[in-house]
Amino acid sequence: MHTNDNGHYAATVAAIAERDYAAAGDASSRAGWSVLADPRDDHGTFDTDDRGTIGDGLRHLLTAALCYRVAGLSARATRRATAGIAIAGDLGATMATPVQAACFDEFVADFRAAGGLDGATDAYTATAEAYRTAADETTDPQTVGATPLFLAAAAPAKQLARTLDNGEIAIEWEDLHGDDPADPGAFLAARAEFKRQRFPSLVDGCVAEGVLAAPRGTTEYATDHHKCPACGSRDVNWIADSTLCLRCSRPTDPQ
Repeated sequence: MHTNDNGHYAATVAAIAERDYAAAGDASSRAGWSVLADPRDDHGTFDTDDRGTIGDGLRHLLTAALCYRVAGLSARATRRATAGIAIAGDLGATMATPVQAACFDEFVADFRAAGGLDGATDAYTATAEAYRTAADETTDPQTVGATPLFLAAAAPAKQLARTLDNGEIAIEWEDLHGDDPADPGAFLAARAEFKRQRFPSLVDGCVAEGVLAAPRGTTEYATDHHKCPACGSRDVNWIADSTLCLRCSRPTDPQ
């Protein structure tokens, strides 16, 4: 679903490709603020929305915090995360269904981990319990998990994981969710439990490597039309306005 990021998401991806993570953090911050101010032409910031379009703004702010961490700008990462926690808390308290409120809690935990703040483990534990409490027999967790809010909350973890796994899909739908959709509370609570175990270490791994991959878009393997000048791979990732190497997320050249 397209949101009004005013071109700043494409700028974020381009800066990540150049490994200018400070610039990527700035662009992603602007993308987040743009979406939060005016998510879609037909949808305002505080409008009730059973799909959670506003989550895209939080995704961009969370990505900004991650970019700043990788860039070594810990103070900026902490400030962006602190702002994200406040925004997620406000949105969860004022315009969300109970299940959406739990997803905003999930964002809060992610922001704590991304910004190097205390309390991430406890926040994930509380989020899992919030999912168990919020979901009932009327909840279709597979449909809920495919809404923009829940997809936005999943995206940064996937981006971190592919950074450390040679650009591949390292977190699948099945990894994030429980194995029994007939138990919707446990099905959704698995998201928080998985992230409690993995998200902080993924952040630490990317910070240690000093690299953050671009998000994964449309891909093609072993092409005869592109070759990465940085690593030689012929695997391509088309994302936003950029054509990148699937492996190292650097710009790749047509042959």
